[in-house]
Amino acid sequence: MSNEAVAGAKPKSGGLDRQIQAKIGQQLRAMYDEVVDQGVPDRFAELLKKLDGAQPAPKTEEESR
Repeated sequence: MSNEAVAGAKPKSGGLDRQIQAKIGQQLRAMYDEVVDQGVPDRFAELLKKLDGAQPAPKTEEESR
């Protein structure tokens, strides 16, 4: 096995090697961790509760065929 294959440095046709993928993943997690920690604003939580409790709209004749 070559050194490139062992290290995962050689990308498959058109792909990114594992080191680059790992670095991109780390940077994305760092960017979005703060957003995830913020939680859902109260007004969105209220809207979600309303949607969960909403009755489905009656089917039209065309939908029930």
